[in-house]
Amino acid sequence: MCGICGFFDPSGNTIREAMLPVVGSMASRMVHRGPDEEGTWCDPEAGLALGHRRLSIIDLTPTGCQPMESFCGRYVIVFNGEIYNFMDIRRKLERESVPFRGRSDTEVVLAAVSVWGVRRTLESMVGMFAFALWDKRERRLTLARDRMGEKPLYYSLMGTTFLFASELKAMKAHPSWHWSIDRGALALFIRHNYIPAPWSIYEGVFKLPPATMLTVGAEELTRSATLPDPQEYWSLRSVMQEGIASPFAEDEEEVALRLEHLLLDSVKGQMMADVPLGAFLSGGIDSSTVVALMQSLSTRPVKTFTIGFREDKYNEAEHAKAVARHLGTDHTELYVTSEEAMSVISKLPSLYDEPFADSSQIPTYLVSQLARRHVTVSLSGDAGDELFAGYGRYMTANARWEKLQRLPALLRKGIGQLFSGVSVERWEAILNPILGERCGIKAQKLFEILADGTPERFYRVLVSQWNAPSTFVIGGNEPLTALTDESNALPGADFFRRMQYLDMLSYLPDDILVKVDRAAMGVSLESRVPFLDYRVVEFAARLPLAMKVEGNTGKRVLRKVLYKYVPKELLERPKMGFGVPVAEWLRGPLREWANDLLDPAKMKQESWLNSESVQGKWKAHLTGKADWSGLLWSILMFQAWQVDEYAKPPGVTIEVA
Repeated sequence: MCGICGFFDPSGNTIREAMLPVVGSMASRMVHRGPDEEGTWCDPEAGLALGHRRLSIIDLTPTGCQPMESFCGRYVIVFNGEIYNFMDIRRKLERESVPFRGRSDTEVVLAAVSVWGVRRTLESMVGMFAFALWDKRERRLTLARDRMGEKPLYYSLMGTTFLFASELKAMKAHPSWHWSIDRGALALFIRHNYIPAPWSIYEGVFKLPPATMLTVGAEELTRSATLPDPQEYWSLRSVMQEGIASPFAEDEEEVALRLEHLLLDSVKGQMMADVPLGAFLSGGIDSSTVVALMQSLSTRPVKTFTIGFREDKYNEAEHAKAVARHLGTDHTELYVTSEEAMSVISKLPSLYDEPFADSSQIPTYLVSQLARRHVTVSLSGDAGDELFAGYGRYMTANARWEKLQRLPALLRKGIGQLFSGVSVERWEAILNPILGERCGIKAQKLFEILADGTPERFYRVLVSQWNAPSTFVIGGNEPLTALTDESNALPGADFFRRMQYLDMLSYLPDDILVKVDRAAMGVSLESRVPFLDYRVVEFAARLPLAMKVEGNTGKRVLRKVLYKYVPKELLERPKMGFGVPVAEWLRGPLREWANDLLDPAKMKQESWLNSESVQGKWKAHLTGKADWSGLLWSILMFQAWQVDEYAKPPGVTIEVA
């Protein structure tokens, strides 16, 4: 795992002597992503410079250093990630008499590009990655990102200078960097708690979407003010459509056996490292499956890590300990206090570089910090919910959708429009005494859903934190996203499959994987996700609904695999998630911090958010009339990010804990 960056300015305005210091400064802002080594390279005549920070995982020798030049001399690459099948690719290339100097996966990628070209190389790779490849002969730069979006990559055209980096903080170190907040992206953030690709918080700065590549040359950068669109080399939509067309016809036992073998192969490939390796373990289905398969493949106890909280509502440590004991892992747990958890909050703006408000970012950082004391690589169970229909909201949404279909469409829409304008506070006053806390939010969502039409729109309302971001963001008109682009629809798919697909397009890459990447890399820990081997994704897409969902329980076929290794009674319990008591913190120890950030005079001066709307929600939350902790956490993360952004010079790095 590493950090990459660079710039390409073919205008002739670059000063040769300044190129390496500038790109070196960019790279140094990401020392946490690669504390072991820094490398730079430039092509002065072309105006191209590449920077790299290395976290050594495989081939710890100098032959693995980057930027790296191909054996043929045509290509130079900076690469972030791991290719788990690189030895298979290498053997194929050796049969074509390709020479190798070392044993790194980066060298194999370069050799494959030299012989096969970029697209075929991408299609052959099993792994997580983001890279920048310079073609010296054609003077063209290609960026590429892995299929599911595990590794980040940002890019922008600033004047005639094309900038790119693993993290925004590196781009800010370039002299051409200038920025303004994108109000549309801010509105998306208020809706989702995260900013969906391809957008970022800055106007004109983009995330490269998963499974795409982008190639630019001098002509695009000097003759046009716009960049070409990224091109797909793999399509999740096509994978899902193929799954609909050809679901598994075998019996469930046979499918479960095939899934077990596929997961074993994925886990085995991801256990490859020349440094200490372990796994996160919550005691849930997904992380327990990964750890069980790791332990079955290992001759020594696998190192596993869990954090616990004193509040039972948020504590999974006892469940994790029971699974670890059964599997015989070398288990480490750490109980943290609320004070220790809240101490992470001040790190979040620099850690994520743009507003990000999934509050499980806090425990994710803490467990990464714990793991890094013992290992350099940690496997996780992320993506099991999306692939195997594990989220409880899938069951809830499907049940609601089926009930709604019984109402005539016009009646449904009329009821929704009639009642969706009733405020949450009014619903809380009516329903809370009868049905309990948060009923107002649920009631408002229900009527907003009634007012809408398609399954995709229905699900968007359900997963939106706030369905009218323009009431908070001044001038905030939401741009198109994966959730609103109707060309992404899956005709003929059942509602479960549509929900899984939408989550894999947006929530998984832009929330879950962002959260894990920044938290882990913030402490120089490489995280790996065996469920996101693209062959596992393609396999899961072919599962019939009956093999995923039984009653109100998901992951049916995955559970069959796990129960061969861990007794059912150790795992059967309600899904907890990985949360922290934000609602209580805001009414208690974080109240003064929040009050300062939400100061009406400051907010009016900033002119990004409607201070009156914010104050209304803040007061309602403090008095207990409603739980607005989710929305308020998003607003507070934006406000804290602003403070951090304006308080320091460009490119200040974060500390490695």
